[in-house]
Amino acid sequence: MRSPAEDQLSLYMERHGINAEHLRFDQSCHSVAEAAEAVNASAEDFVKNICMIGVNDELIVAIVKGEDMASTSRVATLLGIERPRLANGEEIEARTGYDFGGTPSFGFEAVWLIDERVLEKESIFTGGGSAKSLVKMDVKELLRANGGTVARIRR
Repeated sequence: MRSPAEDQLSLYMERHGINAEHLRFDQSCHSVAEAAEAVNASAEDFVKNICMIGVNDELIVAIVKGEDMASTSRVATLLGIERPRLANGEEIEARTGYDFGGTPSFGFEAVWLIDERVLEKESIFTGGGSAKSLVKMDVKELLRANGGTVARIRR
């Protein structure tokens, strides 16, 4: 049975014509390692959505490959702002509408930044709305779905 957050994401995908596969598991996919095990893939097949809060209270999502880390200083430089802080789980859920540990790479209002290394992959896995779901999609569809800016934002 899907969670309300998973239903919300499925409906968003349907309404916006997002061509992707929404996958549900009995096991946790909260960490990249758990998610990789669930789909028998490696960390480099995943993206992480690092949620940050800017000084003007805007939500910034830095999308990096599963094995990479996002750099708050690079994000600040790119956006011409003071260094943002990492959002906590409660803020992520309140601002995105999705469960912490399952935040998708699209589907809510944010400033979207995509690390250039993500484009090295043809397709990726991202959060599926809960800690027990994933979305598999082409990178080109990811770019279309969130309209993000591509730049170097990893450490």
